[in-house]
Amino acid sequence: MDRLVVEGGFPLKGETRVSGAKNAALPLMAASILADGPLTLVNIPRLGDLRTMGRLIAFMGGSVSPFWENGEAEVATIETRNIDRPEAPHELVKTMRASALVLGPLLAKCGRAKVSLPGGCAIGVRPIDLHLTALKEMGATFDLSGGDIVAAAPKGGLKAARIRFETVTVTGTENIMMAAALADGVTTISNAAKEPEVVDTGEALIKMGAKIEGLGTDELAIEGVPSLSGAEYRVMPDRIEAGTLIAAVAVAGGEVLLKGTPFKAMAGVIEKFASSGLALEAQGDDLLARRDPLEPLKAQDMTTSPFPGFPTDMQAQFMAAMTLARGVSIVTETIFENRFMHVAELKRLGADISLEGRVAVVRGVKSLSGAPLTASDLRASASLILAALAAKGQSSLARVYHLDRGYNRLDRKLNSLGAKIRREKE
Repeated sequence: MDRLVVEGGFPLKGETRVSGAKNAALPLMAASILADGPLTLVNIPRLGDLRTMGRLIAFMGGSVSPFWENGEAEVATIETRNIDRPEAPHELVKTMRASALVLGPLLAKCGRAKVSLPGGCAIGVRPIDLHLTALKEMGATFDLSGGDIVAAAPKGGLKAARIRFETVTVTGTENIMMAAALADGVTTISNAAKEPEVVDTGEALIKMGAKIEGLGTDELAIEGVPSLSGAEYRVMPDRIEAGTLIAAVAVAGGEVLLKGTPFKAMAGVIEKFASSGLALEAQGDDLLARRDPLEPLKAQDMTTSPFPGFPTDMQAQFMAAMTLARGVSIVTETIFENRFMHVAELKRLGADISLEGRVAVVRGVKSLSGAPLTASDLRASASLILAALAAKGQSSLARVYHLDRGYNRLDRKLNSLGAKIRREKE
């Protein structure tokens, strides 16, 4: 198992390109199950979760061309016409929450599925009940046995339904949108997620021949079609990686050009960091982030919320920046009830943070000091690396497999900008 060792105190300088989005690539790989031809995804990042999804598709009888070689624009061609084992076993998907995304496509295409209850980060309850309830309204039946969801579509396939989600769910919206693409009739989804990754999935499905209206709104209408074709589609840039790199400049100081920044998808993040005193300048499709290391940030309150609000996946990184800001920041987490596990580790570095339920009070300190750290989940990993960039001395981060699940070689990207991070075996 790897760990990262970080030498703090080095400002960042240079340029780097934003990778393709993990949270768009995963549902797009699942969507390939629906196609009668190969789906080629361009700009797909090298990530642990995507490798797991690739292994799952191969287990089911499909194939994925290698997509982790060197190169900026990485490509995966996915062929699923020979899927004959519509199953997602626990041993393959235990580390990946997104395994639930294959349920809708398998039911729509194969008429049956056996999917292990999802794993992933332990950041709180992310109920799959919303997925199951919606699929039941489309005629599917389920049996929960031994930690597996055993599902079957009705004779003749899934039927259109009027779906209303009790709470906004990104993967639920994607799952039902994919299932409805081949269902009989017009399915409507109310209180649908509006996240850019949902829109990206929908646009790829449209390119494959699906009929979808309302993308980017909370009301979707999907008219089922008899079949979908293969296609080539470019995965959107990762707004969370871009936000993490912005936060890195906020914490460490310096000047970095982020090439291929998805501005519209991350307006809330850009606005919040700009308000804290970070200089952010659009240059065509790129973003220049700049901060004098001698000028501290200004404390900012922040509340997470569904898109277009501040994303929960950026909460930990924002908090890392606020540990060194001048003043007091109130950080409120509304999406997941257990997403403050990075707080205890930030305090090991010298951060002044107190918790009350879903609210964190962050009192900025003048400096942080290096310490041994342990990652609890994907975004916590990133926040601890960021804080370590600014800490005096050396920090080590254990359990970095969380980081590798969702970031495309973040340690290498930061090193290319002047950070001092080395990877070693524990």
